[in-house]
Amino acid sequence: MSRTPSCLPPHSPLPRTTLCSAISAALLLSACTVYHAQPLPAGDSLLTHDALARVQIDSSKMPLPELAAHRFDPSDGFDIDEVAMLAVANNPDLKLARDDLGIAQAQAYSAGLLPDPQVAISSDYPGAAGLSRAFSYGLSMDVMAIVTRSANKKSADATVRKIDFGLLWQEWQVVTQARQLYVKACFQDEVLPLLAQQEALAHTRYTRTAHAASEHNLTADTATASLTAWEDARKQYADMEHAREQTRHDLNALLGLAPDMDLPLTGAATVEPLDAATLDAAIAALPQRRPDLIALQAGYEAQEQKYRAAILNQFPSLSVGFTRQRDTSEIYTSGFGINLSLPVFNRNRGNIAIEQATRQHLADEYQNRLNAAYADIAHLRADSAIATQQLVQDEAALPELDRAAAHAHDAYAAHDIVLGQYVDARSAALTRRVDAASARDALAEQRIALQALLGSAIPDPYGDAHATPGADAPVATNPPHATANR
Repeated sequence: MSRTPSCLPPHSPLPRTTLCSAISAALLLSACTVYHAQPLPAGDSLLTHDALARVQIDSSKMPLPELAAHRFDPSDGFDIDEVAMLAVANNPDLKLARDDLGIAQAQAYSAGLLPDPQVAISSDYPGAAGLSRAFSYGLSMDVMAIVTRSANKKSADATVRKIDFGLLWQEWQVVTQARQLYVKACFQDEVLPLLAQQEALAHTRYTRTAHAASEHNLTADTATASLTAWEDARKQYADMEHAREQTRHDLNALLGLAPDMDLPLTGAATVEPLDAATLDAAIAALPQRRPDLIALQAGYEAQEQKYRAAILNQFPSLSVGFTRQRDTSEIYTSGFGINLSLPVFNRNRGNIAIEQATRQHLADEYQNRLNAAYADIAHLRADSAIATQQLVQDEAALPELDRAAAHAHDAYAAHDIVLGQYVDARSAALTRRVDAASARDALAEQRIALQALLGSAIPDPYGDAHATPGADAPVATNPPHATANR
């Protein structure tokens, strides 16, 4: 009585080997990735007025504590923190940096995969009668790939941490740039009306002196001097207009906005100074605070593992396999094989030397970055002290100059002084106001740069996205971060 194989129904027309092969092929194909085309975009993705009004940003996903505590609400204009939050969410360079992080994560995933076994199949068909078909089946595995897997995986994971902290540092730099551009734009908006008043005063004096010179009541030299002063005032105003346009352009580019956008800015452009104790504590903990330094530490650890893997690869490469054969006389044999390279000439010494030299380069790079950080912080502290002193002097002189300008206005209205004296008094007060505004701008930008150089507390893992759009919000999202080690 014959028995039907368990994997086939009775009277199956397919042999067992054919059906099993088909099932195996189907299982392998089901695990394969399917190709999907991704066409390039046809137009720009810059935010317009309407799109910007729909942007929603989850402040809890921000990379800095002060931003995480701030609610994003653009309906009443953009303050300094909201500008920084929008920069983190929509900066084009940060989007590319997050793509680089995704590539590093994929490479780390690839480094952790075990190598595929190798299968060898051969079949011989004898030409003489009375002989059977010979075949050979073999299965082998690269043992050295398993031995070096741990070092390669640790190196790839450290590379992910390096890129992740590098991304965090880049986000901090974008926040710094956004805040500095905000301060600069507010300064220019404050100074432009003052320069316009100066230009108007200089123009009035020139027209009066030119008319008096035409009637021979003043010399031509006096009219020429008034003309020169008016041209200087007009040039100062025009230069500030160009600077304001450049600042707005830079801010729009940083935030990923359309070029015709004029972002409504609100709030005070003041930055509180850090006390000396906070500064000293931050400097002492700088290697644990600055993401770029932590990124370099992770890069050095990745190189350590590459160096370790290179040392492991100096040993003979080894692959082990098992075979099952049958010859033409129908004699079956089973065995195993070992492929072993002989480390006689190469012994991977070249790669070991390369990885060792690269490790030294990364150590020197870290030391140089640390030295530069300390030097930059010391320079900004000294420069901020000078700017603070200058601002105090400018603001201390303002009340007296304002009183002199008001007195000159009353005296000119009473015809007690001439126009030139009145213009000189008003211009002196306006010039000192411009100087004070310039000093405040420089001091605020220096304090922002100092805060960036000092770093901040490394936040806990801050989630999968910085910006969470609503149902119809424009895309301003961030891919997941590998922040488990932050």
